Amino acid sequence: MTSGRGMDPDTALELVRKGSTLLLLDVPQFTLVGIDTQMFSVGPNFKGIKMIPPGPHFVYYSSSNKDRNEFAPTVGFFLITHPNQVVVRRWHKEDERLVRLSEDEEDRYSEAAKQLEFDHQLGPYGLDHYGEWQQLSNYISQSIIERVEPVGGEITIMDEPGLMDTTPRTAMEKCLMEQLRESKFSKYAKKESQRRGCYYATIPHSVKHSTISSEELTALNLDKTKLLETILIKEYGGAEDLLLGELQFAFIAFMMGQSLEAFLQWKAFVSLLFSCSEAPLHTRTHLYTKFIKVIYYQIKHGFQKSQRHSSGQGMENSVFLDDAWLSKDIFLYHLCKDFFPLVLESPVVDGDLLSWTRKLKELLGTTFGWDLRSDAMNLIAEEDDEFSPVIVPSNEANYGEASSDS
Repeated sequence: MTSGRGMDPDTALELVRKGSTLLLLDVPQFTLVGIDTQMFSVGPNFKGIKMIPPGPHFVYYSSSNKDRNEFAPTVGFFLITHPNQVVVRRWHKEDERLVRLSEDEEDRYSEAAKQLEFDHQLGPYGLDHYGEWQQLSNYISQSIIERVEPVGGEITIMDEPGLMDTTPRTAMEKCLMEQLRESKFSKYAKKESQRRGCYYATIPHSVKHSTISSEELTALNLDKTKLLETILIKEYGGAEDLLLGELQFAFIAFMMGQSLEAFLQWKAFVSLLFSCSEAPLHTRTHLYTKFIKVIYYQIKHGFQKSQRHSSGQGMENSVFLDDAWLSKDIFLYHLCKDFFPLVLESPVVDGDLLSWTRKLKELLGTTFGWDLRSDAMNLIAEEDDEFSPVIVPSNEANYGEASSDS
């Protein structure tokens, strides 16, 4: 977390007063605490974080043993902050979790924080990292959080023991399951949890229908545009941004909160959207431009092998990030290899969608080392090639009657 050095005192004081404050009381020393894309190790005088910009945030933490060589599973929660707001949590020793205070206690601590009584014990929010966090969370709203979060708001793999007994569908998922069973996380999740997981939207793996022919059913599963439309209407009332908000919620809960349930939901969203061929080119072009941008920033900011916290030590950003992500057996590789030619080789394509799809393909190449080119892709690489796609300006694209106004 940055220290705010280089900021003049008047500007810093203005940020303290207008930004929100997160009081985290009695957190044990050496506990790892994160907010958004920032993580640091708790010192002896730590009381929380100040100068937090208004908007959605994800707070997560992992307690340490005395030797600082083993950490408990991450616990995280989303919240929306407002100017000059104070959010208060206190460490509960028995549960090793942050809990809410009574209303009277919270009011008392909030007033003290507003009078700057804790100012020297609060670490400043690293504003130089805020831009990348906004790119990861720009569709997350209070309604999304209230809709999806579990009862009590806490997200942790400790409350997901049943998921580790499910049958993995891919080699990568098998790797993740084995990693969880063999790691320190399994000992925390052996008891059947009394908590319910997040309230994610239901996304079927495949389309099933008893009243249509096998040929029609095959076609529906090859192009899942109709399934996407059904989910958009049933789960989100047609609001595309709500779907994107839940997609971002799941990614953050997976990547920073280390939730297996969130990973499976993120995978379900990505698999559905990359398995449509009609929607990106015709009925939901705006949605797909936004979706590709969301995935682009998730890959750019999320898939780092390690990140630094204030103790100077490197820490894995996610328990799931290992060499399995570099493999061509991963579901994302196969989805992108099929999806990219659909857009990049289309004779007529929206300009914004084409641009962001090219950027995503290049990013996947540099991040994972994937070569997603095909012979046809090589043909359209030159701008003057006669087979280059016709780029339709965004305001001229035909989005169809199914498009959302969101």
